[in-house]
Amino acid sequence: MNKEEELYRLLGKIPNGKITTYKAIAAACGISARKAGSILSKNPNPIIVPCHRVVRADGKIGGYTWKGKIDSNRKIFLLRKEGTQIKKNKVLDFESKLVRF
Repeated sequence: MNKEEELYRLLGKIPNGKITTYKAIAAACGISARKAGSILSKNPNPIIVPCHRVVRADGKIGGYTWKGKIDSNRKIFLLRKEGTQIKKNKVLDFESKLVRF
């Protein structure tokens, strides 16, 4: 299994309503957080592979690519739809939502 497949597999383990960080998921795959973000920006199956559930280590939303375009509002919409509260582009109750690997 390559790093991309491993990253996507781990994403599938994040339950609806929970999040992880680029740093945590990258460490679990043995890659940098920047590399994880790069892989996620090319996710061919958004929603099915829930990359919207990955946020920055400081709780801020971070980037999101939807159909080839940067669209942080889409990420916020998806997270809110799953019950995650967001204020000023930051996840509220960050620690209680966090999945660690």
